[in-house]
Amino acid sequence: MSATRYTYLGPEGTFTEAALRTLPEAAARELVPMVSVPATLDAVRSGEAAAALVPIENSVEGGVTTTVDELAKGDPLMIYREVVLPIAFALLVRPGTKLTEIKTVTGHPVAQPQVRNWLAAHLPDAVWESAASNADGARLVQEGRFDAAFAGEFAAATYGLEALVSEIHDAANAETRFVLVGRPARPAAPTGADKTSVVIWLGDDHPGALLELLQEFAVRGVNLMRIESRPTGQGIGNYCFSVDAEGHITDRRVGEALMGLKRICPQVRFLGSYPRAGVATEDVRPPRPGTTDNEFMAASDWLTRCQDGRF
Repeated sequence: MSATRYTYLGPEGTFTEAALRTLPEAAARELVPMVSVPATLDAVRSGEAAAALVPIENSVEGGVTTTVDELAKGDPLMIYREVVLPIAFALLVRPGTKLTEIKTVTGHPVAQPQVRNWLAAHLPDAVWESAASNADGARLVQEGRFDAAFAGEFAAATYGLEALVSEIHDAANAETRFVLVGRPARPAAPTGADKTSVVIWLGDDHPGALLELLQEFAVRGVNLMRIESRPTGQGIGNYCFSVDAEGHITDRRVGEALMGLKRICPQVRFLGSYPRAGVATEDVRPPRPGTTDNEFMAASDWLTRCQDGRF
């Protein structure tokens, strides 16, 4: 395995590259762009790279389904940390291009909903065609295949373009969450401001099946931060659920919730426990009464005493 190589969704100039470069360890790694999310993650699975950074969630459009699905299938991978990056687009064009000359535009499919209103107001007749990434859209503009691309302004220099308009976003404070993914290993020690990610498969379709899953978290006081259903590929009505929960797998309430899920579900894939981006320990809400580690241990001790006749 190459311990010095990190892959990311490329080509050069993507928001993913910008997010990766915010990590201190990235300065000491060889950063290799890949053509797709599956290729980015497969490089880790094959040992060609030690880790990969990929987008997983956007505050406007929700989950990045390609990443969610790739983490649910294939050889297991584990999330080690997350990065949250504010997102604003620039309209990149070849030097000298005027707004009135733009007839075709491109960008990543996730970008379109974030600039749709701006596009309708300023380029209502322009034809949109999706690109593999925002940076790839910039490359296509450089090659003359499109008139303009929505991408990060930082991509302009890489592709010899200029930003005709900057700070474009329909939703203020738009953000994208990225995850650094590696091969399975022991999770890092809890920080007190952690997140645990899992994928859960339903056993059979019956009334209350999803409620049963949710109750495993609820009765132990584990807050869910995200839950997303995804088709399993085994026919209409067959779903798995991608879940982010507050806490660390070593927290008793989280660990017992996962054990409860393992008892009632045909498959549970642990994706990792890792620090929450931008959240300090003092900002985390304390556990609900009755769900702290000490209270779980006290209850376990009480049960042992009862079984021993020492109650």
